Amino acid sequence: MPNGRYLHHPATLLEGHAHLPPSEERFSCAPGPAGWRYVSKTYAPDGAVLATTDLTLDSRARPLRLELRSGGWLVRGGAVDGVTWVRTAADGNPEHAAEAAEGYDRAHAFTGSSPAFLIATARLLRLQPGSSSRVRLVAFTDPVLAPRTLDQGWLLESVQTHETDSGPLQVEQYQVADLETGEQQIVHLAGDVVLAASGIELEELESPPNQWPTEYYA
Repeated sequence: MPNGRYLHHPATLLEGHAHLPPSEERFSCAPGPAGWRYVSKTYAPDGAVLATTDLTLDSRARPLRLELRSGGWLVRGGAVDGVTWVRTAADGNPEHAAEAAEGYDRAHAFTGSSPAFLIATARLLRLQPGSSSRVRLVAFTDPVLAPRTLDQGWLLESVQTHETDSGPLQVEQYQVADLETGEQQIVHLAGDVVLAASGIELEELESPPNQWPTEYYA
């Protein structure tokens, strides 16, 4: 079960060119009875918890269960002929029940700031080297988890094998584009771990990534 730490580097502020310190996401992930599960907590530089992520995928990498907490909000969701979710105040106060909102979209999956969603989307698409696909996602934006539907284009540019002390490691390089804004990023994955992506740095990994089970591609 990989346990590790990602650093989230915020974008440089244009005015004054200020550099904000990175936040830290501590995670663990592993295959399980349902398919695959990822849990994490994201911390501010002062140690305060900013967000939590709990994502379970089924055997075909669809979002079986999602729970996000951030900015005083809680989102629970899953895949049901598209994706559905409920966004509520995280404190559970009955007085805030009126703020709860249900959502539905005929999207393929969810996305957000956690690297978990890059892994989930890549495994859902099951691309072969040189192939590409378009995917519709519901994004929950920080810090208040507001939902937004977007379309992305994914291209698996290459798969390279690297020799390591624990054996061969296959590294996949994806080009990911926001089809509305044209913004692109390069994502490097190995099994169920993001090695690098835009604004994301793998700072620590206690054990090798899990190889994605071949039956998930059936």
